[in-house]
Amino acid sequence: MSADAKMLHTEKPTRGRRLIGRGLLQPGPSHLRSMIRDAKVELIPMKSLERAITELAPHSSISMTCSPAKSIEATLDETAALVAAGHRVTPHLSARMVQTPEHLVAIRDRLVEIGIREVFVVGGDADPPGCFFDAIEFIEAFLALDDADGPEHRQVDHIGYTSYPDSHPLITSEQLHDALHVKQQMILDSGRTAHVSTQMCFSADQIRTWLRGERAAGLTVPVHLGVPGVIDKTKLMTMGVRLGVGTSLRYLSKNRKALGKMMTQRAFEPDQLLKPLAGQFTDLGIEGIHLYTFNQVAATEAWRTKTLA
Repeated sequence: MSADAKMLHTEKPTRGRRLIGRGLLQPGPSHLRSMIRDAKVELIPMKSLERAITELAPHSSISMTCSPAKSIEATLDETAALVAAGHRVTPHLSARMVQTPEHLVAIRDRLVEIGIREVFVVGGDADPPGCFFDAIEFIEAFLALDDADGPEHRQVDHIGYTSYPDSHPLITSEQLHDALHVKQQMILDSGRTAHVSTQMCFSADQIRTWLRGERAAGLTVPVHLGVPGVIDKTKLMTMGVRLGVGTSLRYLSKNRKALGKMMTQRAFEPDQLLKPLAGQFTDLGIEGIHLYTFNQVAATEAWRTKTLA
C-alpha cells in the first residue's frame, strides 16, 4: 500500500465536488475514482467461482476467501492460479482452520512459493477450531514464524483484518472493539503495515458513528469499506443472513426509504452506500473499497466500468 498505515490523511475533502446524474464521479482524477478503480473484488471458493473468474477485468485486485467447507490449501491453490493469470491477490487465512503448528509452517511456505506479500486474516467459522481459537492467536504465531529468521527474511509485509460496524452474532461489541485494537498494535509493532475491512453494513450513519468512535479510541490504520457489489437483492439478503449481518438487515426493515428503494430495484448497487459517505472518506481514513460480489462479478464490473467512464 502506498499510504503509511500508521498515519491518516488530514487534508479536507475538496469543496464543490458534485454528483453527476446517477453516477458518483465528476470528470478527472479523484480520490473516490482511484478507490473504485483499485477496489478489491472478493471471491468465494464455491461452484460459481469458475464462471466468476472469467468475468474479472484484467489485472484485478482480488480478495480470495476461505470456506469452512474447503481447506486453506484450496484458497491458496485458487490464489496461485489467479496470480499466474496476472491478478493481484490477497488470500484470506482462517485462524480456526489451521490444524497444527506444522500446518502453519506449510501455509507460510506456500505463501513464499506463490510470492504473496499481503494476507487477510479472519477468525473463521470452523467448529471445532484447530490449534488457534481466534485471529489474535493466529496473528501472534504467524508473526513469530515469519520473523524467525529476522525481519529482512519475512514474507508478509502487510496484514488486513476484519472489523464489524454492524456487530457480530456471536461476539460482543466490547470484545470486537478490544480485538480491533490488539491486532493493530501487534501488526504495527512488528514493523508491518495493516488495514481493516468492514463487514457488510447497509447504514451509512452506523458506519460513520462506529468509525468515528474507533478513531477516537486510537484506531489509526486505513479502513477499506466493505460494500456489496451489484447483487441480486434475494441473493444479498440470503447471503447477508449467512454472513451474520442481521443487525444491518433489521436496519433495512426499519428504514422504509432505504428498504423501499432496495425493493424497487432488482439489485443492490454500491452507490447506495458510497454516495452518503463519499465526502467524508478522507476525514474518516477510508482509503479503499472491498466489494462483496458473492461471485456475481459481471454485474459489479459493469457498474464499475459505467461509474469510471
